[in-house]
Amino acid sequence: MKTTDLNNLKLELSLSAKNGIDFIISASIIWLLISYIWTLPYSSYDKSVFTFIIGSFMIPLTLLFSKILKTSWKVKDNPLQPLGLWLNFAQLFYFPFLIFVLIKQPDYFVMSYVIITGAHFFPYAWFYNERAYAVIAGIIVLGALFFGLYTPVESLYIIPIFMAVSLMVLAVVLYLTHKIKLNSHEA
Repeated sequence: MKTTDLNNLKLELSLSAKNGIDFIISASIIWLLISYIWTLPYSSYDKSVFTFIIGSFMIPLTLLFSKILKTSWKVKDNPLQPLGLWLNFAQLFYFPFLIFVLIKQPDYFVMSYVIITGAHFFPYAWFYNERAYAVIAGIIVLGALFFGLYTPVESLYIIPIFMAVSLMVLAVVLYLTHKIKLNSHEA
């Protein structure tokens, strides 16, 4: 396959999925809810379990935003299309680590979850040909580690707030770059 053919397939995915912005906006809302959970007067273990529960609303919320934003999850005849789903599933293989942290060190669950989620954005830089994903992945991972190291346990809600804000910034950048790609593709 020629590089131009591959780039055209990636551009088709980027344009039809609008750089995955529906997922990013949904994730921003989910992480805001998670930050609220981490302000509640429960144990870190209980807050971690609630975090998992809130995370289960990601797909239904994304479906809603997909309809509102008119994004497409499937691009017929594009052989790269299934890769997006596989890249997302890849983070599930890190969930045993999350279970370990939940059981052994629940205070660090939210930091670990943010690091795993943030790191999983990195390959989308290639998938959508969108550097913002790579940059935000690094910022999220290093930022979550920093806040995890220097934030007192009673203030760990800062980590999911940091995640939500990072995702909001990413959503704005993805929206703007989608408009640029769309305008240059139509020209």
